Amino acid sequence: MPETPSSQSVQQLYLDNHGWLQQWLRRKTGCREQAADLAQDTFMRLLTQRKVEELKQPRAYLSRIARSLMIDQFRRRMLEQAYLESLAALPEPAEISPQERNVILETLLQIDQMLDGLGPRTREIFLLAQLDGLSHAAIGRQLNLSTNTVSKHFVRAMAHCLLLIGD
Repeated sequence: MPETPSSQSVQQLYLDNHGWLQQWLRRKTGCREQAADLAQDTFMRLLTQRKVEELKQPRAYLSRIARSLMIDQFRRRMLEQAYLESLAALPEPAEISPQERNVILETLLQIDQMLDGLGPRTREIFLLAQLDGLSHAAIGRQLNLSTNTVSKHFVRAMAHCLLLIGD
């Protein structure tokens, strides 16, 4: 059965760029296996997001996808590390099943992505209020802002989160 133009384009794009992408990723990550996994994930994401024939600069597009995947992987590792450190700090060993652990990690990733849509100051105010339990006045003193400004940022963050939850 002859190949369609689309499958020929995908095959050619893969042949032309896979080795280059894997080398690029190996330099970025310092790990051959991680680079191979990320290269494969990059092509999988490309296939699900865009028609290959429309690419004018495939290497620029592939490196942008790969960079995004590396950032996602880095965030996930940082969240996992923070989670493991918080578990280690508990007075009693917590017995959590692998399923519960995955649910917790996925929830943390969703929260991180939610907060990613906020500006740095708004995110910091929200986290100081929610995680550290600081009052708006205490946050204002810490960040050298008025209580009114802190309240506006906090309301903006809450509205942002509620809109995302509603979606």
